[in-house]
Amino acid sequence: MMASFFDQFASPSYLGVPLIAVAITLPWVMFPTPPARWINNRLITLQTWFINRFTNQLLLPLNVGGHKWALLLASLMIFLMTTNMLGLLPYTFTPTTQLSLNMGFAVPLWLATVIIGLRNQPTVALGHLLPEGTPIPLIPVLIIIETISLFIRPLALGVRLTANLTAGHLLIQLIATAVFVLLPLMPTVAILTAAVLFLLTLLEVAVAMIQAYVFVLLLSLYLQENV
Repeated sequence: MMASFFDQFASPSYLGVPLIAVAITLPWVMFPTPPARWINNRLITLQTWFINRFTNQLLLPLNVGGHKWALLLASLMIFLMTTNMLGLLPYTFTPTTQLSLNMGFAVPLWLATVIIGLRNQPTVALGHLLPEGTPIPLIPVLIIIETISLFIRPLALGVRLTANLTAGHLLIQLIATAVFVLLPLMPTVAILTAAVLFLLTLLEVAVAMIQAYVFVLLLSLYLQENV
């Protein structure tokens, strides 16, 4: 029984061919392409408004040099949000529950922000490892602690996204299993449990959007320290 709960996180395959590439590229096919005419439909207008609002909010604390990341961060936000939301549908696979995929996003982007900081302002970037006014005896210890915290950042990004989505999917499956088991035995309790399941599903929709936003927001904060 416990093994079946975790089967939903296994990468699907067909004839021995992994289908995770299809799960990753499918969200991009669902987005409408803006036409060349002046007047757009409501869906494209809403999509454009959301992207503009998100980009303005995200890049507000950054200087002009950080605005070059607008397209990358906005695309990552849309991809993560769409993938997380599609993973809540029945009989679907959520690629962002795989730690390897999330680390594949987190490590290169975090490393890019660190390299940009070391190239543009090496003194300021290295100064983050030692807070101002530190007592001399504590300098070696604080440098080690800040260095460790710096290298933990990409791990925290990937683990946070993976853990939140995995926990939500497991909780939904556990409660849904309880509903099916209780329905012939205690219908009243099963109906109440189904109501809890519905509320939990709404919560997971919010979590799917919030975790995508938090992932990109933390990347923008790391970028803000280095530009």
